Amino acid sequence: MSDQHPVAASDLLRWAETLSAVARTGLGFTQSLYEKERFEEVLKVASDIRAAAIEEAEAEELYEEWLDTVGEGVGGYVTPKCAVAAVVANEHNEILLTQRADSGWWLYPVGWADVGYSPAEVAIKEVHEETGIEIEVVSLISVIDGFRMGFSRHPLYSIVFYCRAIGGALQGHPLETRSVGFFGRENLPQPLAGAHRWVDVAFDAIEGRHAGCDFDLPRTPPWRE
Repeated sequence: MSDQHPVAASDLLRWAETLSAVARTGLGFTQSLYEKERFEEVLKVASDIRAAAIEEAEAEELYEEWLDTVGEGVGGYVTPKCAVAAVVANEHNEILLTQRADSGWWLYPVGWADVGYSPAEVAIKEVHEETGIEIEVVSLISVIDGFRMGFSRHPLYSIVFYCRAIGGALQGHPLETRSVGFFGRENLPQPLAGAHRWVDVAFDAIEGRHAGCDFDLPRTPPWRE
């Protein structure tokens, strides 16, 4: 009798993206025709796996899309995208949350890192754009793999800052948010994205108990949970 568990779609997605990154990076660096053919085969397998994980994905279209993104040398090295997030507290030790327009899930303000901005500058910009609140950045509290947490269907690292609200007025972005607000730990809105992973870290910072930057613990091997 087998003791194997069914493979989750989230696992298939992570494995597909890992294989895709290996294959595309290999294609970007190798000059060997033989190796290029092998990496293209790996990329096809990765596209099949991702299509199995996400029903609306077409394997052949995905393969061609991935192939089009292959660069040369350092420019072709596939890395996770980078997002910047802000845990923002007000004078009542409440946390600033936004309800995403696309999914309806609640989370702290977060957005893609922009070229020309430092991470802290991105945090200030994103919070104001998404919520209307002005902030000061206090400290770095977390660097996490958003893909591993299930926040995204694409590989990304999220840099999370603890910040204080210093002005502005609540006004959600009309395209990115359904609602915004400050909430205490006992009345957090639902559905709340990834609460098990960040709520304690966030409120430890808000309530003055933060003792260092949080990060994902290593796995062996890294592509397994």
